[in-house]
Amino acid sequence: MNVHGQPYRTIWEHPEKPGVIQIIDQRHLPFRFEIEDLLTVEEAATAIRDMHVRGAGCIGATAGYAMLLAAQEACGHIAPMERLMALSEQLLETRPTAVNLRWAVTRQRQALEVCPQEEWIAKARAEAEAIADEDAIACAQIGQHGLSIIQALSASKDPGQPVHVLTHCNAGWLAFVDHGSATAPIYAAHDAGIPVHVWVDETRPRNQGARLTAWELAQHGVPHTIIVDNAGGHLMQRGLVDLVITGTDRTTRTGDVANKIGTYLKALAARDNGVPFYVALPSSTFDWDLDDGMMIPIEERSPNEVTVMSGVSHPGDADEVTIHLTPPGTCASNPAFDVTPRHLISGLITERGLCQANEASIGALFPEK
Repeated sequence: MNVHGQPYRTIWEHPEKPGVIQIIDQRHLPFRFEIEDLLTVEEAATAIRDMHVRGAGCIGATAGYAMLLAAQEACGHIAPMERLMALSEQLLETRPTAVNLRWAVTRQRQALEVCPQEEWIAKARAEAEAIADEDAIACAQIGQHGLSIIQALSASKDPGQPVHVLTHCNAGWLAFVDHGSATAPIYAAHDAGIPVHVWVDETRPRNQGARLTAWELAQHGVPHTIIVDNAGGHLMQRGLVDLVITGTDRTTRTGDVANKIGTYLKALAARDNGVPFYVALPSSTFDWDLDDGMMIPIEERSPNEVTVMSGVSHPGDADEVTIHLTPPGTCASNPAFDVTPRHLISGLITERGLCQANEASIGALFPEK
């Protein structure tokens, strides 16, 4: 995707310094665009845990590249395999809900366990690059499959009238390696000349919608409007939402979806108002071992994310300030995700096409799983 006209992915290996991983540090957007170098597994783990990177696909790709760093660190250790496993466990402890993290680490582990130690670095690099490339390709394919939904809605409207899409959190290219999941059909429609307008939930407490989705849509020239989280139901009641598309951090093989907190409420409002509610995801985000969404571990993040907020004092400022929102000593709870049950979901948009949110339909699309 473009940043001020220059193409970027969210993560890559430094072109002049092999073994140094570079990421877009998402904490500073939209006020500053900064690239951070990751040199160690500890730095990569911190980047994942403290949300320098976030989003299912981006977390998975970062874990893939972090295993390259792990291979580099382990090769110089007295017990290389033990060190490699310990470093991989360090990565697995960072974010419990997003399944792409474990998927990427496990994939790298399996590749390295059957590989001679002298080939570890080359093998880990190849796997990391493959994970990133596959993520970008899958998201592009999600865009093409989801495009048909927006095309059909556009055909039912008066000429020139936009299709109004509501999103929640950020499931855009910043959450993946490129294109995004929920935003990929939107970008595909916009690029195809179909009028689209996006309602962007602010997505408290970290405001990934207001800060990230709005920024990247602006970079791509897609019309959008930021709304407070609780305005979505009101807009649906007024007929101002044609389609809801969200992403997911983990989806069971039966179609239950764990996504950013507040997704469940959007699905309930969509069902009550007859608005299609779709979830877009690459197959790497399925948890093929799990059949009940209530068994997905829900990350409880710091209450400080709820009690404080950061931003800039004036447009154009680069340095953020933090303000407190609550009375001193107030307790806060901060579950990062909720689970939307399959019966509230109109369908899943994957790299292989559309399917219903149930085990039979998902299994028909991915029989090898």
